[in-house]
Amino acid sequence: MKTTVDLKWIENMAFESNVGGHSIRIDAGEEHGGDNSGHRPKPLMLLALAGCTGMDITSMLKKMRVKFDDLTISVEGELTDEDPKYYKEMTVIYHFIGEDLPMAKLERAVKLSEEQYCGVSALYQLAIPVHFKIKVN
Repeated sequence: MKTTVDLKWIENMAFESNVGGHSIRIDAGEEHGGDNSGHRPKPLMLLALAGCTGMDITSMLKKMRVKFDDLTISVEGELTDEDPKYYKEMTVIYHFIGEDLPMAKLERAVKLSEEQYCGVSALYQLAIPVHFKIKVN
């Protein structure tokens, strides 16, 4: 299956795209000649990873009949110091809140997402180390 996205220049350093009926704007910060009117491209890479694995995790835990009250996924990316700046490492941290959460099932869901289902994670892991951590309550 082929996917295409179009990015249209708006002005200065700002661009906009319509992805699946939802508008996304990217822009540079003022320190880089932009107007700070949108997201930066590199952090969207972190968001893509969080979203991909988050959807995997919630789907699997639902099938495992694991109920949780809240889930926040943080993705930390460490950029290189020299140009071109890119993420040399990422860490995904799952913050679960709930009563009597079965750690073995949480770990199983994370491992399945990491190793089998999350295409964003699979692609990133070809280029850089991606680490996964689970925190409960």
